[in-house]
Amino acid sequence: MNTDRLSDMVVGTAGDIAASFVDPRQGLNKLRSVVTPRALVAVAAGLVVGFLLARSGRRG
Repeated sequence: MNTDRLSDMVVGTAGDIAASFVDPRQGLNKLRSVVTPRALVAVAAGLVVGFLLARSGRRG
């Protein structure tokens, strides 16, 4: 996996999600065409890591 493009992928996906709030029909069509299984795994991993970091910070 090319980690140089990972940040570009995350920012692009976040932009597509934000655009879906402005124009839901067009945004969801664009989001469907861009989201790949790799992107879903990256987002899910980021959510899990964020959750674990927030949980450990709250306990300490």
